[in-house]
Amino acid sequence: MKKLTAVAMSFIMAASLVACGGGGSSSGSSATEAEKTTAAAETAEAAGETEAAETPDEGGASAEDVTGKVVIYTSMYEDIIAMVDEKLEEVFPNADIEFFYGGTGTLQSKVAAEIDAAGDSGKLGCDMLMVAEPAYSLELKEMGLLHAYDYAEKDKLLFDYDEEGYWYPVRVCNMVLAYNPEMYSKEELPTNFKDFATDENLKGYVSMGNPLTSGTSYAAIVALQDAYGDEYFAQLGSQETAVESGSVALTKLETGECKEIMILEESVLKKREEEGSLLEVIYPDDGTIAIPSTIMTIDEAKSANENIAACEAITDWFLSPEGQEYIVAGWMHSVRSDFDQAPYDALPTAEILKNTMPVDWERCFREREEIRTLFQENVTVPEG
Repeated sequence: MKKLTAVAMSFIMAASLVACGGGGSSSGSSATEAEKTTAAAETAEAAGETEAAETPDEGGASAEDVTGKVVIYTSMYEDIIAMVDEKLEEVFPNADIEFFYGGTGTLQSKVAAEIDAAGDSGKLGCDMLMVAEPAYSLELKEMGLLHAYDYAEKDKLLFDYDEEGYWYPVRVCNMVLAYNPEMYSKEELPTNFKDFATDENLKGYVSMGNPLTSGTSYAAIVALQDAYGDEYFAQLGSQETAVESGSVALTKLETGECKEIMILEESVLKKREEEGSLLEVIYPDDGTIAIPSTIMTIDEAKSANENIAACEAITDWFLSPEGQEYIVAGWMHSVRSDFDQAPYDALPTAEILKNTMPVDWERCFREREEIRTLFQENVTVPEG
């Protein structure tokens, strides 16, 4: 029986809909949120019926041969985890796959604590990680904590991956702008990240996620700092930018308390499909910030259950066309070049990729504390 473990409920409530990195449902239990995603699950299930009933590994073994326990730490939305978890139970009936949910910042803290407690010869509490952005993967690789796996179809991946096979992109989260056409017209609002931070008409009416806890929000501020310099953070501060959960920001858009917000595309798409919301995405003129979230396996000697064969099979499934159906059903974009389907109401992936703002993942990793500190010095970040 596969199961989902949440972090503290208070964190889930606060982090809901912020990002892949902040992950989470807006309220209630994962079962309630899973019910909201029934239509998406049925769509993915229908598409999955065209796939082979069994997922072979490179040696040709059936997925039924995959056994043992695997613990996955992930920052994906809780209701999406529930949907995927149900499918994995079908694909790997003899394996025990357990998800532990938390935002990227929480997962980083959890892993760091496990490393400290384990010492040189100890183990972590997980076998796999699925986090918001590649910077953390670079860090874990450098620490010697990851297992290298040569994914057979890596030539079909649209995004960068580790050449030695230590991590691969598994889903794409896009940082965009959003507004409420029932309250404000698009013509009177900025259509790029630069003006979002400088347009005086927005002062006190803008919002974004927390880069101290959300991996995608952190990736976004690194990209924007590279594009517009340190002064961009000062400009966000001068705009009286609210740093808050995505669910709060979306509510403020609906009430008119916010004119425009910086948020993940998937958060808006989810609300449009599930609630019939009229909130709209603005794909910024200066480039959407496309963030490939990664999947990786812990080195066998450090992994909780030493079940590398199962981890590799699960990686294959997530990166397969069938696995990507579930990613797209969760309002994220596929990482495969041969997968044309886009999430509900989203621009096609190929269209988005024509105009993106680059992210320096190495700098994200190397300068994490300095960048976060500079942001805090300029923008008010709530405690807790």
